[in-house]
This record gives sequence, structure tokens and C-alpha cells, in this order.
Amino acid sequence: SAWVATPRGLGALRAGATVTEAWRAIDPGLPAPDSLEPCDHIAVPGAPGAVLAMIVDGRVARIEVRDSVVATDRGARVGDSEARVLQLYGERATVEPHKYTDGHYLVVTPDAAADSAYRLIFETDGERVLQYRVGLLPPVAWVEGCS
Repeated sequence: SAWVATPRGLGALRAGATVTEAWRAIDPGLPAPDSLEPCDHIAVPGAPGAVLAMIVDGRVARIEVRDSVVATDRGARVGDSEARVLQLYGERATVEPHKYTDGHYLVVTPDAAADSAYRLIFETDGERVLQYRVGLLPPVAWVEGCS
């Protein structure tokens, strides 16, 4: 399903794409694929708002959204309440404790078995969404990103 691959407004960029596919989708402005580290974060040129792509071993492992400009397929955004996100995603969402703060991770699992390698994760301060990411397991769940 579309939610596991691309937040709204990012065109053809999707988690799981090869670097070459990603470059075709959003070129110009990306660094040369051979200039990237095995795990690297890059700002997505031309994206509305603050959007990063995490590249792991030649693939877009996850897409990170850090402001309210880019919404999910169901309209969830940075700044939304935990209650709104849980209402939008229902039983597909679980609440997990944040590793470092009093906040939470709201982890959304896809409906379709074919999408079982993907997750949508909202990071909160315990009340509101601070950022969210969508992508492939396990990188989408890495708390420290490439660190």
C-alpha cells in the first residue's frame, strides 16, 4: 500500500527504492551515489518541509519527516496529538516507550502481508508528534539513525 512507501507530496521517492531509482525520482540536487557512506542521511532537495532520506547499502531505507508540511496517507502530521494518530490508525498502531525521553513511539504496522517489511513510526514527547519516519525494517526502527 502507498502509506508504507511515501508520505504525501514526495512524488516518486519511496522507501525501498535503490539509490539510482531515488535519484531518477528527485534529481537534480542529490549527491552522487558513490559519494555516500554505507549508511547516510541526505536532505531531500525540493521536498516540501524538512525531509531526510536514510540510505543504507544503496537503498532508501527510510524517509524522515521533521515538520508539519508533509502528511501521511491518512493526514497525520508533526504536531498532531498522540490521540489523533491512534484514532487515524486504530488497531494497527501500538504505543512503545521512548528510549531516551518520557515520550513514545507510535508504531503502525501495515494491513497487507506484502508490506510486512515496512513500518510507520511516530516519535512523540508523550503528547504530540515530534517527527515521523516510514521505511523498511530494521533501519526504520533504529533510534539513533546511522549512528
